[in-house]
Amino acid sequence: MSEATLTAPLFSQTRVQIGTVELPAAVFSEPSRRHLMYEAVLAYLAGARRGTASTKTRGEVRGGGRKPWRQKGTGRARVGSIRSPLWVGGGTVFGPKPRSYEVNLPKQARRVALRSALATKFRAGLFMVLDRLALPEPKTKHMVEVLKTLQLGDGALVVLEGRDRALELASRNLKAVKVIAAQALNVHDVLRYRHLVMTQGALAESARRLGG
Repeated sequence: MSEATLTAPLFSQTRVQIGTVELPAAVFSEPSRRHLMYEAVLAYLAGARRGTASTKTRGEVRGGGRKPWRQKGTGRARVGSIRSPLWVGGGTVFGPKPRSYEVNLPKQARRVALRSALATKFRAGLFMVLDRLALPEPKTKHMVEVLKTLQLGDGALVVLEGRDRALELASRNLKAVKVIAAQALNVHDVLRYRHLVMTQGALAESARRLGG
């Protein structure tokens, strides 16, 4: 893989190009690794599952401590408890119990998958770098105006150097937009949203994190 430095236009939040920014080839020249990205998304979704579903076995259902009738001589089938799984109100066989769905994906594999996702957006022309992003007030209408100016009306993942409460509040009602800090960048979000927008600070933080 070539270590030559790539460049991308640097825009203001009014979509005026104010220069160029260097992109680390170690990150943005990563080949497309579809299966690894799939595994990273799978691990992300599995980790988000609560795993709290729970059912009661016959030993946990209240009642059923007495044998309902004698074993022989009644003409009925033999039964040991009214809480048998065969009975209404009985226990559940092989039902769900609280568990963790977490998938252990090696740290290096996660990094490669994220590099691949970022490079995929860059090669598709769906990647934009801003010098900064700020709103006068934490209101959705201001966020909509910025997205319209940047021509990102069909959705975007906005990555900042750190958390910005105003931007998070202004975008939380927009289904096709998500604002996150660079530390929270993940393959699932990169692939889910059509455009990827990063501030210069977020780009530098992501490059440091991914070894670029």
